[in-house]
Formats: sequence, structure tokens, C-alpha cells
Amino acid sequence: MIVNKAYRYRIYPTTSQKMMFAKTFGCVRFIYNKMLSDRIDYYKETGQKLNNTPAQYKEDFPWLKEVDSLALANA
Repeated sequence: MIVNKAYRYRIYPTTSQKMMFAKTFGCVRFIYNKMLSDRIDYYKETGQKLNNTPAQYKEDFPWLKEVDSLALANA
């Protein structure tokens, strides 16, 4: 018989950590929607797939540089 154990943790972030979480989640949500919109538009125009990355948008949207790049890449 296999028994699985689970642990439950609760965190209490500081005010600055809460702000960083909010920025990160907001940027991830923005980049996902922006990249999806660009891919759909490009496919409608050309009929080909667009290979875009979050790094391409950092010049147009400099506030994306404030958050972790891995969070954006995983979006």
C-alpha cells in the first residue's frame, strides 16, 4: 500500500513582496495576451506561424524589465 503525505504551508508576504507578486502576475498576464494576439494576427495575414518571445517586447514595454524574465518566458 502506497501512502502519500502532503504538507501545507502558508506564507505571509511583506508589502513589498505583495507588490512584486502583483507586478509579476500582471506582466505575465499582459505578455501572454499580447503574444497570443500577435500570433493570431500574423497567422490571419500570412497563414504562417509566428515565433515570438517575451524578450522582443521589452523594448516597446520597458516596465516588463522590472519582473523576472523566467516568469515571462513560462507564460
